[in-house]
Amino acid sequence: MKKISVNNLKIDEELIKFINEEVIPGTNININNFWSSFDKAVHDLAPINKKLLQKRDQIQKKIDAWHLSKKGSAFNKDEYFSFLKSIGYIVDEKEDFKINTSNVDEEISSIPGPQLVVPVDNARYALNAANARWGSLYDAVYGTDVIPGNKDKTYNAGRGKKVIDYTREFLDDIAPLENESWKEITKIEVEENNLCLLIDKKKQSLKNKDQFSGFVGEKNNPSSILLKNNKLHIDIIINPNSEIGKNDKAGISDIIIESAISTIIDNEDSVAAVDSKDKVKCYRNWLGLMKGDLETEVEKNGKKFVRKLKPDRNYTAKDGSKIVLHGRALLLNRNVGHLMTNPAIILNDGSEIPEGIMDAFISTLCAMHDFQNKKNSRTGSVYIVKPKMHGPEEVGFTNDLFEKVEEVLGLKKYSIKVGIMDEERRTTVNLKECIRKVKERVVFINTGFLDRTGDEMHTSFEAGPMFFKGDMKKSTWLNTYEDWNVDIGLSCGFSGKAQIGKGMWAMPDRMNDMMKQKISHPKSGANCAWVPSPTAATLHATHYHKLDVFKKQSEIKSRKKAKLENLLAIPKADRPNWSVDDINKELENNAQGILGYVVRWIDQGVGCSKVPDINNVGLMEDRATLRISSQHMANWLHHNICTKDQVMKVMQKMAATVDKQNSGDKNYLPMSPNFEKSIAFSAACDLVFKGREQPSGYTEPLLHKKRLEKKSSH
Repeated sequence: MKKISVNNLKIDEELIKFINEEVIPGTNININNFWSSFDKAVHDLAPINKKLLQKRDQIQKKIDAWHLSKKGSAFNKDEYFSFLKSIGYIVDEKEDFKINTSNVDEEISSIPGPQLVVPVDNARYALNAANARWGSLYDAVYGTDVIPGNKDKTYNAGRGKKVIDYTREFLDDIAPLENESWKEITKIEVEENNLCLLIDKKKQSLKNKDQFSGFVGEKNNPSSILLKNNKLHIDIIINPNSEIGKNDKAGISDIIIESAISTIIDNEDSVAAVDSKDKVKCYRNWLGLMKGDLETEVEKNGKKFVRKLKPDRNYTAKDGSKIVLHGRALLLNRNVGHLMTNPAIILNDGSEIPEGIMDAFISTLCAMHDFQNKKNSRTGSVYIVKPKMHGPEEVGFTNDLFEKVEEVLGLKKYSIKVGIMDEERRTTVNLKECIRKVKERVVFINTGFLDRTGDEMHTSFEAGPMFFKGDMKKSTWLNTYEDWNVDIGLSCGFSGKAQIGKGMWAMPDRMNDMMKQKISHPKSGANCAWVPSPTAATLHATHYHKLDVFKKQSEIKSRKKAKLENLLAIPKADRPNWSVDDINKELENNAQGILGYVVRWIDQGVGCSKVPDINNVGLMEDRATLRISSQHMANWLHHNICTKDQVMKVMQKMAATVDKQNSGDKNYLPMSPNFEKSIAFSAACDLVFKGREQPSGYTEPLLHKKRLEKKSSH
């Protein structure tokens, strides 16, 4: 790629052209002033970024040395705690405080609900996710395993009846009538500013009349009825002429519910962006979302159409005034962390730009277009989720970075809000002090349990062999971590001001299981939790109707706080006595997940996809799942639970399995039997065999290197 010299920077031609011709026009930014200020800011910030990464390495070396020095002796938790404090891994907690972030949109501060995460490099997925603010409960239930039985290619009336019964029971639960069931309603109308429901000619009303918010159409013959519960809306569509409505006693044809309240547009774990071409594709889609003009051609059932962003939704309120509800999810942008660099921009010393610095400037510059149309943030804020920060000092650096971006772009201080991914051990144990560093701009803390497990294993790599992966969920540290995150967030005043989030449901085809299990997230005090699809968002939204999260948070505030000592419990097996068969099964499970994900990442540039596991269950995989699996295998190798030959045989065996699982993909390149020719296979092996030496156990350095190798081989 041709480089253009701008001041002290060398910038890929494609990137500078994109910024100068597509991003800056329409803002009040002067091109020359921008590049001059950007140049200075980057050269000021990059050395600090580098020093922080060096500090990570220094701390890790000290922890490794401590564990090695204690080999053969009983673990002393008090001694361990004192050691971590002595090296600055744990910092002293200061006085209590409350966050005071201002100009926060209600989707963040006060509306609880699902949060989608979607790769920014796929315009279709990004649009689907942005448009997932509203979803059909009928479709979500009918099209998934929430209702047992076959779905058939044509409409199954019997299944449809079960779906209607299911949704009516949902309405009975969250918006009950005074005496009867929603199943019995024969007509719906508005009378004297109240909702009037008829069973034949007998009138019924809601137990809580305040739940009726508005309608569409005529009062005596509405086409839509709007209800509200726990700050979430339900839109009951009435169309007796539709296929569904004509067979319904009340003419109800669908129940549309507010679903993905917010969506993270992801530049990080779910994308494979390794150079300027990849980054421009990501930035361009984000720009389109911020301008509101992103569109893409979609083919469905043999028909082509253009997908665009959905408009807002309009209703008439009970008093005759207008109600306008947001038609789209509030969009946040997940930048990359502090670790990686990118060859798109070269600094004056010949080094690559820290990618997180580049992301902060360009994603904010793109978001400035929303300041005019205010279709995303009504408060004039830019929401950036920052992953993989290690401790308060790195969070403080993010604050300084965002302050510098605001200065260069002429924005009000604290226009850029930050979401803290609590997914690294040093951030978890110092979470309160991390939050303090950004108390004027923080809007989100989220537990990323997969990355967090990866870091748990890497940090304590020398302590001993780790538990089986499946046992991690029952471990002391993990349960404490989930409670600790909520406890700290509530003590810092997050309730009603910011999101306390929980992690991803990774099995998009198993919605019945999700419905049984994921209600645990609002029960835990989380006012948002991650879902893998718009359908999952619609289903998970029902949990927030059934449970008032803010009431739950009030209850949790008085509970006994999670203990730091439990958080520091290392998930290692003291006396591993595992059979060869059990070890091989665990290795195969890990290897299959690694290979299934890596082969798409390296060969096709796909950063997030549904990967069949060893039992052919589709799992949403991104780099977080890769990190935990590769670190687990590397740890067992290091502690002689398995041998290198044993692992290589497993990798080759599972590569053949993955090849079979992908046999229907015409773009797929098999890894077996010519393993030595497959860059993807070599990348997967490196992640395991070189896993010990990877910084914090991250997968990005190796993946980026191998993906660039693959791209250059074309």
